[in-house]
Amino acid sequence: MLFNRLNAAEVLDVLSGLFQNLHAFSMYTLAELKPGRAVVFEGQPYLITWSQFSKQGRQGGVAATKMKNLKTGSVIQQTFQGSDKLEEADVGYRKVQYLYGDGNSFTFMDLNSYDQFALTSEMVGDAAEYLMEGLELDAMIFEENPIGIQLPATVELKVVETIPGVKGDTASGGNKPATLSSGLKVNVPLFINEGDIVKVNTVSGEYMGRM
Repeated sequence: MLFNRLNAAEVLDVLSGLFQNLHAFSMYTLAELKPGRAVVFEGQPYLITWSQFSKQGRQGGVAATKMKNLKTGSVIQQTFQGSDKLEEADVGYRKVQYLYGDGNSFTFMDLNSYDQFALTSEMVGDAAEYLMEGLELDAMIFEENPIGIQLPATVELKVVETIPGVKGDTASGGNKPATLSSGLKVNVPLFINEGDIVKVNTVSGEYMGRM
């Protein structure tokens, strides 16, 4: 046996190499192309931001996607069909905290090393609408460099502008527009007032409740 002739450290090195090789060949089928997945397309790393899969009998199905290039920030629409498969991009994640931004760049701090780094508005994209100072989230790492961020499933933001609620609105079931502390605009129930803290879904941008 090979492992009988190796010491513990050498065995770990061999196993590590095997797992790395297995990871390198991880492939996503069309049904697995879901938002949040990082894939390689035409030699470039992309993050799937939207997808819709429809099965079509023996042909396997069709997956319509919107994907963000993790190096350039550009967004493309791409449809895959039949037996198409995409390789998983070798993207890692680090816990970071959002510090500040000026609209053109956004600065974060690595919560392990405390190193600070900045991402351009193109790299952050629409996620900027959910950023508030102190928010903890994941930075996406590709080839040792931060290339984007992944928001938590929900964030809590303060209502800074909306028309006043009226007594009894709780039961009416209506909605009204509101501007949140990050600049995001959402529809909220009529009973929500300025100063309230609300929970928002970062995928759909929808109001989920009052805190």
